[in-house]
Amino acid sequence: MFELPKKEDIFNHGIPSTPHDITEIVLKAMGRTENPRLREILQALVKHLHAFGREVKLTEEEFMMAINAVTELGHLTKDKHNETMVMSDALGFSTLVMILNQDRDVEQISPALLGPFYTRKDPEYPNGFNIARDEPKPTDIPLFVRGKVVSKDGTPLANALVEVWHASPEGLYDNQDPSQPANNLRGKFRTEADGSFHFRSIRPASYPIPTHGLVGRMLEAQSRHPFRAAHLHFTVSAAEHNTLVTQIFPEDDLFVESDCVFGVTSKDLAIPFPMHYDGNAPDADVTGEYCTLDLTFDLSPGESRLPSSPINA
Repeated sequence: MFELPKKEDIFNHGIPSTPHDITEIVLKAMGRTENPRLREILQALVKHLHAFGREVKLTEEEFMMAINAVTELGHLTKDKHNETMVMSDALGFSTLVMILNQDRDVEQISPALLGPFYTRKDPEYPNGFNIARDEPKPTDIPLFVRGKVVSKDGTPLANALVEVWHASPEGLYDNQDPSQPANNLRGKFRTEADGSFHFRSIRPASYPIPTHGLVGRMLEAQSRHPFRAAHLHFTVSAAEHNTLVTQIFPEDDLFVESDCVFGVTSKDLAIPFPMHYDGNAPDADVTGEYCTLDLTFDLSPGESRLPSSPINA
């Protein structure tokens, strides 16, 4: 049996009689939240959520559709797929939160959203390693990435951690595609004393995000395409420096200005991926065409903290 609270411990917040009354009463009820940040967030949420309902004059049928949609997001979120994160990405909310929390000057490389397929379980490899672990296909274009990690003032950062992951040319990450080897197109690298790192992969391609669920239906209803511009994901971290989460896009990709999750946050992230036909690839086994990418990641002094993974794969 439960125990009723004492009368003197009950906080009476009142009874509403109008649509505006209910908002004020809920805010009053939440006003006793002890954690000030939690109180600020919840009260702002109530204000904006109630204002939204009043603005669109939400019907009871539409309200139930919204409740069912939130429930569906939960049901569709599995170990290897986070539909809730995909929805946040497709609404541009992930990008908004990322921009709000990245304290970087305009001359520094821009951040970009984490995406739904980041995992901190990727293996660490020596520089020069080929993260394309699948059997090469005739259409695969070898990609050689070279970069440096420096502090904001240009000082090279040794032993910085560079995490990279990207989709296959078929548009699937390894944790989406059971036909791919584990950890395909993923890896971690440490910078050398001069801040440099390098690795090999294959040139990424544009691809559609998962459309089997609620996000796909939303995009269709909005007459939006589901394609992401081709990209490489990076997180770059070093001691006593803020972690950078970003994406790098080929500047000539068809979807750079219409990326369905608004991932191209700045023109500086769309850069050349030059093609070469000279037969002088860094690895002797590459005798035909290949692609290169040169990068510099500059980190601001601050706290080094890796993001949480949206998936359990």
